[in-house]
Amino acid sequence: MALDTEIPSSVQRKAEELEYDISVFELFSIGIGPSSSHTVGPMRASNRFIAELIDNNLLADISRIHIDLYGSLAATGAGHGTMSAALKGLCGFVPETISIADAEAMMERNSVDGTLPLAGYPSSMFSAQAPGGEEGKVYGPVLHYKETDMTLRPLTVLPRHTNGMKVTAFTERNGAEEVLLERTYFSIGGGFIVEGDEEAAGGVSLAHPPYPFGSGAELLSMANEAGLSIAGLKMANELSIRSEQEIREGILHIYRVMKECIGSSLSRVGYLPGPLKVRCRAGAWHRDLMVEDPNKSPEYAIDWVNLMALAVNEENAFGGRVVTAPTNGASGIIPAVLHYAMNYTPNIRHCGAKAREDKVVEFFLAAASIGALYKKRASISGAEVGCQGEVGTASSMAAAGLAQVLGGTNEQIENAAEIAMEHNLGLTCDPVGGLVQIPCIERNAMAASNAVTAARMALRGDGIHRVSLDQVIETMRQTGMDMSHRYKETSMGGLAVNVVEC
Repeated sequence: MALDTEIPSSVQRKAEELEYDISVFELFSIGIGPSSSHTVGPMRASNRFIAELIDNNLLADISRIHIDLYGSLAATGAGHGTMSAALKGLCGFVPETISIADAEAMMERNSVDGTLPLAGYPSSMFSAQAPGGEEGKVYGPVLHYKETDMTLRPLTVLPRHTNGMKVTAFTERNGAEEVLLERTYFSIGGGFIVEGDEEAAGGVSLAHPPYPFGSGAELLSMANEAGLSIAGLKMANELSIRSEQEIREGILHIYRVMKECIGSSLSRVGYLPGPLKVRCRAGAWHRDLMVEDPNKSPEYAIDWVNLMALAVNEENAFGGRVVTAPTNGASGIIPAVLHYAMNYTPNIRHCGAKAREDKVVEFFLAAASIGALYKKRASISGAEVGCQGEVGTASSMAAAGLAQVLGGTNEQIENAAEIAMEHNLGLTCDPVGGLVQIPCIERNAMAASNAVTAARMALRGDGIHRVSLDQVIETMRQTGMDMSHRYKETSMGGLAVNVVEC
């Protein structure tokens, strides 16, 4: 039986148009929880709005500002921290560098007196009465605007995407209020944002790579023709704008942040934020496993996979610093599978430090190649295609990364990615109470285990299989389009309506 690489006509039509690649550093970006599309995206959008005002010397002219949230952002924004994230963006905070303590201090002050310092206070001014100046930074007027002043339109879905957000700045001229600047943004998953009719899918940083694959079939063909692994091809594309040292250091930094996220989570006790009273489990599980499995016995491998996924997603639920992989809601899967690769596969576990780092880099590059396909060909937004687009994509990426570092052929890597998604098709996004807790946290653990199984199944074969990755991505896209809006991050169906919040 030959590998069936027939590509759906919709994929064939678009492949020639996608002469770019999405960087590994766009799919894996450092931000804060609990949601990349509902927290990170809105923060970036409102910060972009403020930056445009600054660039056009309009900041000082603002008399009032207003935010409208549409669709899923409005329906589940309260549980995802969307409103506070939007305000933080207006105050100069960005997900990559945000000081969580300073941001929360600003929000606490806002809840008391309603003050909103556009473009922010200096960090030393949180206890002061008025904004001051730090050399080289612009600060705007201090307005009065709270989360409760925003207009929520959960039943209005703008044409571009269900995660819509409009920001309007007003000024006063001759005693009358006028619109100074108005922009509409869409948070399209993974922290990516687009503005209005902007065509770029956000984060397209590799405009002219040597291997601009638009489908899984093209990825395989280009890699095999060039004599490269999938990770090697991705590295070649990344090299079009960065040095190898920058790529390597950047990926290893992302890996360190993932491990720091786990470490922070393991120290937490009590309950996750919100009314659901979900108990923190990762810390207790870790203490038990350290006693039960001091020598990394294979029988405990999946227990550790489950733990790592739980730890990351509990930290995400707390609003801590996490890495989109490719989204916050699915951020525990790749760290969990990577932990398995580093600690429970003998050919990697017993390597030297440099060789282990090489494997980490390869893992991320292969995973990013697969993630780019989902971003181009379908969606990674739960609000657009359900959780199959988040957890399913992350599981597919993780399976590909694991198959890569375990020595799989390109065909086996593609097969691993396909298997993982095939068995996540139709997965709904139905967060209870709009919080990224139930079923999201346990779902990450299940999908991580699924990725390990998918990779090991693919490695037992020879790469020849009936269903191609392109076909399963297209199926995921079609399934997402057919899925009722109730199951696409609106908390209007599924577990969200059958589980009592408190």
